[in-house]
Amino acid sequence: MVDPEVFKQRAAELIGVGHFCFSRGWLPATSGNLSARLDASRIAITVSGRHKGALDASGIMAMDLDGSILTEGCRPSAETELHLMLYRRDQSIGAVLHTHSVNATVLSRLAGATLTLSDYEVLKALPGIETHETRLALPVFPNDQDIARLAVEVERALKRTPELPGYLIAGHGLYTWGSNVADARRRIEAFEFLLECETLTRSMAR
Repeated sequence: MVDPEVFKQRAAELIGVGHFCFSRGWLPATSGNLSARLDASRIAITVSGRHKGALDASGIMAMDLDGSILTEGCRPSAETELHLMLYRRDQSIGAVLHTHSVNATVLSRLAGATLTLSDYEVLKALPGIETHETRLALPVFPNDQDIARLAVEVERALKRTPELPGYLIAGHGLYTWGSNVADARRRIEAFEFLLECETLTRSMAR
């Protein structure tokens, strides 16, 4: 049984990060999906089709890691398996956030199989990076409406590079995660700053 107090707390955190990301232009229209772990086998996740700028408690539902819906009358995003796969494979993951910013969308269409971010100080906000003198090869997966197939591809990449802090889907957006909602939000902020820098650098270099 879902602990109602834990659900209430995680829902409040997801609502807060949804409003924040919408205010920054990273979740236009009803795009994106946000989730947080409730316990070892259940998560809270945004209901499909909810506008994140107006997100409230009715826009958060519970489900288990096998994909069973625990909040009657609610339907999660079609991309839910991309969240569940991460929670199942790593118990330390406490939140998964997916945004649709302009910079992530545009760069993911131009970068090819990977987007390399190098020599940025803000890279140090990501796990395992202690100097700006580094290169992060962020995978870009082709967009795919078959989410189960896409989740398998992402999991294969994570097996090769388990320290990976996020990934892009071409023409779609960014996924990242953290030990809790605040940690994942910090990574979203770092990634979005880096993607904006990369977009500006490329446009000015023409």
